[in-house]
Amino acid sequence: MSNTTLEIYQSNTGSSQELPFADQGIRAGFPSPAQDCMQESIDLNKELVRHPATTFYARVVGDSMTDAGISDGDLLVIDKGLSPQNNDIVVAFIDGEFTLKRIQLDKTNQCLWLMPANNRYKPIKVTEDNDFIIWGVVTYSIRKQLNRK
Repeated sequence: MSNTTLEIYQSNTGSSQELPFADQGIRAGFPSPAQDCMQESIDLNKELVRHPATTFYARVVGDSMTDAGISDGDLLVIDKGLSPQNNDIVVAFIDGEFTLKRIQLDKTNQCLWLMPANNRYKPIKVTEDNDFIIWGVVTYSIRKQLNRK
């Protein structure tokens, strides 16, 4: 049913890893000679994790969200402390399985749908009969570069 499974890891913000940062941006046109003199740094924990106690990482396994820019092997940052909003991409637990989908509230029928972002998969209607929770809201997706291990 899920079409996408996740490997879930707890975030560790107890350490800091400062990395070089191009604070003037990266030009998509002609290169800037100033990029050789990067003096700023960035800590991805500070950038990506707003709520350390409720933030987890997960690696995507599957292709049900490819049209949303989330592919097999990508790394997700998931915050369990956020309240899900309509059209958020979430990690849901339904009938014993985790799945990654966009939530869509059908206001006319007062029901919730889990929407894939790949037309090979069908939407999942959530009813009272389902064992269902929204486990967390995806806040970032880090794309795995193609053809790289």
